[in-house]
Amino acid sequence: MSTLYTHQTENVRNTWILMSVFLVLLVGVGYALSYVYGDINILYAFGVFSILMNIVAYWKSDSIALSAARATPADGPEFLELNRIVENLAITAGLPKPRVYIIHDPAPNAFATGRDKEHAAIAVTTGLLGMMERNELEGVIAHELAHIGNRDILIATVVVVLVGLLAMISDFFIRSMFWGGGRSRSNDREGGNGLMMALGIIAVILAPIVATLIQLAISRKREFLADASGALLTRYPEGLASALQKIGAYGQPMQHVSSATAHLFIANPFGKTASFMAKLFSTHPPVEERVKVLLNQ
Repeated sequence: MSTLYTHQTENVRNTWILMSVFLVLLVGVGYALSYVYGDINILYAFGVFSILMNIVAYWKSDSIALSAARATPADGPEFLELNRIVENLAITAGLPKPRVYIIHDPAPNAFATGRDKEHAAIAVTTGLLGMMERNELEGVIAHELAHIGNRDILIATVVVVLVGLLAMISDFFIRSMFWGGGRSRSNDREGGNGLMMALGIIAVILAPIVATLIQLAISRKREFLADASGALLTRYPEGLASALQKIGAYGQPMQHVSSATAHLFIANPFGKTASFMAKLFSTHPPVEERVKVLLNQ
């Protein structure tokens, strides 16, 4: 069985590969926009911008993710037991105690974020605290600590910024084209390449789709590994399995969540996905499959 540290080196390497891929995607989008609008300065601007966003994604993506989830520090006396559970399990895992945050939302869920174990944070919803027994809560916290130990949080948190950025750029471009932006037809007739413009438009449309596929590939595999590592940490897989069953049975979406942060959570924050397409593009494997693996069924 994989330990908490088995995939650290692999995840760090994959993070740099991911950031490089997004750098290429952003420059490609910049090239498409510079051609469509007939301004090479757009390409130069995107080159600089993509480098800056990679830096922001590495150093500040945890703050962005916590802010997007509307998480606040769990500093009150009512969260003393939660902090104690996190601290005890962190000691068992050989990790520094991560910062603990609360999301005021009735849907049971949780996520971990940060660039490394020294700068990590765990956020849980009030719904999770109200619904879980102690052993179930320990299973969830152990799962999130496994993400920290495996350094999943680095690559997952970087994705938050980069996926969201590509989606916004694509949306802006498509809206501007719809309202009459870009090169005029006369400019195209005077020497512009209609095929290149079409390819540029296709590239901008496909960029967020490619980003989403990368997001899905990162997410699903790591959830199974974190489940196994979390169960290894508590020595009680039934606790996490029971927690996942309760989370899956709740079925209602969280109040404030975006597609850019969805992959961070322990379970799909959009609730139950009934359609085949929704399941296909879900950032999480089905709860039923995860429970079966945990219970060796």
